[in-house]
Amino acid sequence: MAAAPMTGIARVLDSDVWHSFRSSTITVAAAAITLFIILAAIIAPWVAPQNPWDPGALQLIDASTPPAWEKDGTSRFLLGTDDQGRDILSAILYGLRVSLGVGLFAVLFAMAVGITLGLVAGYVGGLVETAIMRLADVQLTFPSILIALLADGVTRAALKPERHDRVAIFVLIFSIGISNWALYARTVRASTLVEKRKDYVQAARVIGLHPLTIMVKHVLPNVMGPVLVIATVGLALAIITEATLSFLGVGVPPTQPSLGTLISTGSTYLLSGEWWIVVFPGITLATLVLAVNLLGDWLRDALNPKLR
Repeated sequence: MAAAPMTGIARVLDSDVWHSFRSSTITVAAAAITLFIILAAIIAPWVAPQNPWDPGALQLIDASTPPAWEKDGTSRFLLGTDDQGRDILSAILYGLRVSLGVGLFAVLFAMAVGITLGLVAGYVGGLVETAIMRLADVQLTFPSILIALLADGVTRAALKPERHDRVAIFVLIFSIGISNWALYARTVRASTLVEKRKDYVQAARVIGLHPLTIMVKHVLPNVMGPVLVIATVGLALAIITEATLSFLGVGVPPTQPSLGTLISTGSTYLLSGEWWIVVFPGITLATLVLAVNLLGDWLRDALNPKLR
């Protein structure tokens, strides 16, 4: 009697990737930390002691309150408050929503542009491939932060300040995404050049499938492994880029807390002894980026048989 086919979950649990994941204590810890931070950001409106977006909830009399375990601290503000009376813990939770959202959508935007252009370049070839790859080469000669600063500067020049503040997050996503698409395009193009010479692609051509169908249904699923690795590491880089731009004052507006704006605000008070304003957001950012990078390193090794 034939054995029942394995379900999708059963195949995952029986795979080498899952075995590699559960056998690495560091990777499991990194995944747990990342999941905890993401969940904390998602449920922030329900668990945060204060809504830092609401100016009416802020009291200047509570400004610069130290953490609860310090002298003059209070249990109302576990990690203390900033110069505006915002609860640091609440600001971090809400700031994580902004930083993770910007990072995630910037990566998705970069993936969409890079994968599309990489597939077209690798499959079509010729002048199309040359044009796309030379454009990618030009883009890679400029640092990502410089491209993001340029895109943000052009937007600020084209829009009035109050209107720019309303679309600042979307501009930030576009700026970070457009500065990173070339990495995906080069990777997908190289993988597509290999895949399009394989028998299954030749068979699809023989039976008359449209090139777009072949690229999307046959080639794309087989080139996604390296892309997922780049996306994982790219998420950490996008979060750092957002924090850097916000720290420089050209990212998220100061009225909208993100990890970058919190660190920027706290850095001006560090020498005055109000260390908690910058230390706790900085630790959160470093922990998140480190955990995501560790996951990216594991995913690279797990998807590459030569590194096992």
